[in-house]
Amino acid sequence: MKKLSKLLGVSVLTFGCLLALPTKAQDTELPSTINWTIPFGVGGGTDVWARFVAPHLTKSLPGNPTVVIKNQPGGGSITGTNLFFQRAKSNGEDILGTSASTLYPFMLGDKRVRYNFDKWIPLMASPTGGVVYVQPDLGVASANDITKLNGVTLPFGSQSPTGLELPVFLAFEMLGLDIKPVFGMKSRGAGRLAFERGEAKIDFQTSSAYLSSVVDLVDNKKAVPLFSLGILNNKGEIVRDPAFADLPTFEEVYFKKFGKQPSGMEYTAYKKFLAAGFAFQKVIFIPADTPNDIIQTYQKAVKQMLQDPAFIKDSEIQVGPYENIVGIDAAQYLSDAITVSPELYTWISDWLKTKFDYKL
Repeated sequence: MKKLSKLLGVSVLTFGCLLALPTKAQDTELPSTINWTIPFGVGGGTDVWARFVAPHLTKSLPGNPTVVIKNQPGGGSITGTNLFFQRAKSNGEDILGTSASTLYPFMLGDKRVRYNFDKWIPLMASPTGGVVYVQPDLGVASANDITKLNGVTLPFGSQSPTGLELPVFLAFEMLGLDIKPVFGMKSRGAGRLAFERGEAKIDFQTSSAYLSSVVDLVDNKKAVPLFSLGILNNKGEIVRDPAFADLPTFEEVYFKKFGKQPSGMEYTAYKKFLAAGFAFQKVIFIPADTPNDIIQTYQKAVKQMLQDPAFIKDSEIQVGPYENIVGIDAAQYLSDAITVSPELYTWISDWLKTKFDYKL
């Protein structure tokens, strides 16, 4: 409980930092090169997202500095994020891109985590969806055939039990799938490559990576999509993802298989981590001790970028039709997202230990 209590107050401090910033910003000269740390390997959803955003950010920042992607994979994003926390300069030169794989271990008090969200300010949060798909040789044409997977062992390339795949593992278990996780992937892109080599029978990718790397596999009959994770509407309900409107949600597939809606602590955990990790999926952070004029310059540039018709058009194609969250809204959502009840924390800790022999 002491560990959990410490986590719950974290982003409120970040929120306070945001409120303390001046309301008007003058353009401030930035370093000619911006180092954007991405704590994942090349080809995963966060890397694809960052490489899409980078040139648009360059265009919007005064002086058009070069934004260089620095991939630092390891530990399901913990390694690179720890390094950023320890080494990032606070002169506007360093920014960080995170994913659910960065947020979940922090929420769960993972002992490997050395970073603190109260030391960073979120500039932009990008929601996303995700799709689960399988090998065509399994004889499954769609989610309607999911019972054909009963009793079939399905190798699945994963970063870690507490990484991006956490709610996906919960979905697999609720559906009664026999998943054989292969941990240690440097990114979801590495998991996709394992799938392409035939080493994995099932895979999952976030929207940006699915659109850029998996749609062609589906078109060439080398992958069969089963379901999407859906998105949260403004009532907090999980509905079909507009990027994949033809695909059923997990809830629809569960109902199709069992004739009832999912429920219980397992589903409560699924919804919590889905909401925390996917509505707040990809985030750009800057060190909170960066001078206010530089932070304001970044905030102004991000807002300008999000209003750019070219960015809006490209974004729908590259990462999906999702609305980005900026400024105070992003900080407030982070504060809500990391709140885990003691009951849920105990349940997920026990589940991770039982399922994966993984101790928080």
